[in-house]
Amino acid sequence: MARAVPLFSGSKGNSYYIGTLSEGILIDAGRSCKQIENAMELNGLKMENVGAVFVTHEHTDHCSALSVLASRYNFDVYASRGTLDALKNSNKITPDIKTHLIESEVAIGNMLVQRIDTPHDAAESCCYRVTASDGKSALIATDMGVMLPQVRKAAEQSDFVVLESNHDIDMLKNGIYPFFLKQRILSTKGHLSNNDCANELANLVKCGTLRLMLGHLSEQNNTPDLALSTSVSALEQAGMKYKSDYTLDIAPSQTQGQSVIF
Repeated sequence: MARAVPLFSGSKGNSYYIGTLSEGILIDAGRSCKQIENAMELNGLKMENVGAVFVTHEHTDHCSALSVLASRYNFDVYASRGTLDALKNSNKITPDIKTHLIESEVAIGNMLVQRIDTPHDAAESCCYRVTASDGKSALIATDMGVMLPQVRKAAEQSDFVVLESNHDIDMLKNGIYPFFLKQRILSTKGHLSNNDCANELANLVKCGTLRLMLGHLSEQNNTPDLALSTSVSALEQAGMKYKSDYTLDIAPSQTQGQSVIF
C-alpha cells in the first residue's frame, strides 16, 4: 500500500516521501542530508528505494539538501524549467546532478507524478500529485498565495491531500515580521492562511477527499492547535464531524514517524 510520510514541514524545511516500502519519491529536500536520512530510517524507509526527487521551487527550505542527496545517492531531480534554472543559477545544484524538466507528468517506477503550477514568489513554483499503482493518489500543495482552480481540481481528485495552513492572519499582522514581509506572505504569491485553508477543506470532503493534513505551518505566526481548530470549526459549520466524516492531521516540523496510508 502507498503511503505519504511528512518527513519535515514548516519554515525550517520541507520534505515528503510518497510511495511504498519498496519504491517512492521525495518531494522537496529542505533539511540537511543527515536529517532526511534519519527521518527516512525512523519511518522504516530506505534511501536506495527513492526513485527521484521532485522540487516544488528554489527556496532554501525546500532544497537545502538537494545537491548533497542527489550526489550521494545518484538521484534524478525533476522540476519546472524556471525552478531548474533558478537552482543552477544560485548554485543549489551542481553540474553533475541529473536534472529533468517535468512539463506535465512522468512515470517513476509504478507511480505517476503530475505537476500542477502554483502562485508563489518563486521562479516557476508547482505542487505534485502522485498516483500509486493501485490508482490511489496524494497531493502535496503548499507555498501558494491563492488556491488556483487547477490545484483545487487536483485536490478534489486525490485520496489524500496536504494543504498549506501557513499562518493566522491576526498573529501575522500583529507579529514581529517587518511590513514588507507581512505583505509578501499575505499577497497572492505568498502563503495560504488558516482561514484560506479551512475554506477549501469543506469542499474537499464533499468531493470525497477524506484524508487531510495541514502543512507548512509558520513557527512565528501560527500554532498547530490554532490551525487545527480553525479547520475543524469550518468543517463543523459545514456539517462534517472531525474524526468521523474525515481525518485531519498536522504535518510535523520535526519527523515523528508519522505516515498516512492512502
